[in-house]
Amino acid sequence: MKGYCGKILKVDLTNKTCTDVYIADEIYENFLSGAGLAAWWCYRNIPAGADPMGPENVLCITSGLLTSTGSCITGRWMVVTKSPSTGGIGEANCGGTFAPFIKACGYDIIAFHGASDTPVYLYCDDNGPVLKDASHIWGQDAAVAEKMLVEENTVPGKKIPQACTIGWGGENLSWMAGVCNDNGRIAARQGVGGVMGSKKLKGLCFAGNKPVSGENPEEIRRLSKMCAKRANMAFMPPEIPTGLLHVAKFLPEIQLSPDGIMTGVLMGTWGTGGSSQFAGQTGEAPVKNWSGSQKEDFHVRALNKTDGSHMLKLQTNRYYCYSCMYGCGGELDISHIKHNDQGYSRVHKPEYESQWDYTGFLLNEDNDAMLFINEYLNRAGMDAISVGGTVGMAIEAYENGLLKESDVGFPLHWGDADAIIRLVKMIVHREGIGDVLADGCKRAVEILGPEFAQYAVQGGGMEPPMHDSRPDPQQATLYAIDATPSRHTTGGSLYYGCMHLWKKVTWAPPAVLVGGKQGEWEVSDEESLKVLAAAYFKRIVDGVGGCYFGFLLGTAIYPIFEWTEAATGWGNTTDDLMWIGRRIFTLRHMFNIKQGLDPWYSRPHPRMVGEPPLKVGKVAGKTVPIDAKIMSVWKNAGFDEKTGIPLQETVEALNLPYFLDGPIENFIKEVPSRG
Repeated sequence: MKGYCGKILKVDLTNKTCTDVYIADEIYENFLSGAGLAAWWCYRNIPAGADPMGPENVLCITSGLLTSTGSCITGRWMVVTKSPSTGGIGEANCGGTFAPFIKACGYDIIAFHGASDTPVYLYCDDNGPVLKDASHIWGQDAAVAEKMLVEENTVPGKKIPQACTIGWGGENLSWMAGVCNDNGRIAARQGVGGVMGSKKLKGLCFAGNKPVSGENPEEIRRLSKMCAKRANMAFMPPEIPTGLLHVAKFLPEIQLSPDGIMTGVLMGTWGTGGSSQFAGQTGEAPVKNWSGSQKEDFHVRALNKTDGSHMLKLQTNRYYCYSCMYGCGGELDISHIKHNDQGYSRVHKPEYESQWDYTGFLLNEDNDAMLFINEYLNRAGMDAISVGGTVGMAIEAYENGLLKESDVGFPLHWGDADAIIRLVKMIVHREGIGDVLADGCKRAVEILGPEFAQYAVQGGGMEPPMHDSRPDPQQATLYAIDATPSRHTTGGSLYYGCMHLWKKVTWAPPAVLVGGKQGEWEVSDEESLKVLAAAYFKRIVDGVGGCYFGFLLGTAIYPIFEWTEAATGWGNTTDDLMWIGRRIFTLRHMFNIKQGLDPWYSRPHPRMVGEPPLKVGKVAGKTVPIDAKIMSVWKNAGFDEKTGIPLQETVEALNLPYFLDGPIENFIKEVPSRG
């Protein structure tokens, strides 16, 4: 085997049929598996102008090419579809334990076409796939639904199934809903759970046993041992106080990108929440809906209440995703907190995004409220980033008189934990003003009026994460030029410094590891190539099932290129693989253009690029020359620099007309699935 199964399961929910679709090796050789293969399938099967919430949309759930081959930190699964929030390619990514169960059933992708008229779920084991009634599970939160699916499909003495589900958000067709596994771990972004809910698909439950391997398993094992040994060096006793990071506020603005092994120190000790103190002190975390600063609005005392060390005091155990040695996840006991009206006990440790979104971003110093909101949204199956951004818009609109108490039903102010919790619940269940806000900032502005746009911080229909792009022109540009806009998991200057791509890719410019950041503000081919190197590399990582925190270890420790070659035996150089990344990057933009999107649609909200700049704090005086940066990247990507549309010679050089418009029978063979 070459790491992939060579087969997609096509599920027609309208007609309740399942078909095995055999995919030619040529497609994998040009698009990998995972999100790359899913983007190819979506381009070929979703018609132009398709309603994202209609039966003509297609929902793909996929693992990666390297998943289950013996490689490390390659257990991610992805959901790819047409996004209701952006109108373009939608992509959400999740860890946990579900990814290998997709391949153990013999498939690289489960592609759902059409829509069911009643709630259903898909079960699959070695006997094949079957659609089952989910009426008794509809209405349950994501964690309860997952438990029910696993229990009713468990056979004594057999492999325990794994499942993914939607929660209330997906059932309510929210454009901010995701898909969950492992009791609330969530593929959250871009409304993929709402698409799943529109198809009346409650979940998937898998229990297959088919083997997966690569061409050279010995080399895969050798590389994995090296990766694990290096990554396990990254440890810091949790007793070291995070308060030491207060020194960050005294640092000058320099680029400091050490070997990516430091990522392991952070993940292995605190998880992602360990970065909150650093982000808050350095200005890397947006405050007060991107309008404030840590200096004026969320001071050191508040930061101390919300840092990662407080999470460790509540942690009952640490857990690991499939094939990962980081163990950045953990369970907390929050049974004692005052806001816990749902009776939650053991819950997921908040990721940094949730931790900051519901503290510093909303000026909330009540850490218990953040813990409750995090778990509530996990179980509801809702994107914590987008919900938090939408709450921020609502609070600022209320503070400035655009929303009235009669509109909301209660006063809504910065830092009011009880009001924030109440509004979050209304959004989840589409109650009152929550119905207007349930599809995110951009949609809310369309309903409420253009005067709300000044507070609706979004780019391309997506609320940005808790990573401020004003001090990082690379990240600001990536927010703008990726086909799935306003997401931080593609790169940025700090991340690029950790990746060390220039050591493997002949054309990738080196980062300035220690020194001034002035060069990043320039509009140059070199800076644009850094952005594109990160973007193309992320396409590879998502094609093989890799993890964002894995690639931050750096290519010397996290050998994605070498693992891929060992698994496939294709004979590709690293530059060849980056060419594949470029092909997938371009394909995703072509999907958006096919759906009628102007590439400029994802230009970030003015606040995200410092228009106008803040007057105080770490990002004071910063304005990213975003339009010039965007056009320079497009030029270097082989796109028209003014329109963002791929040039014909670029499309032809990547052989995309053949793959996207050629006869489909050249690439697939359909056989009715048994089951």
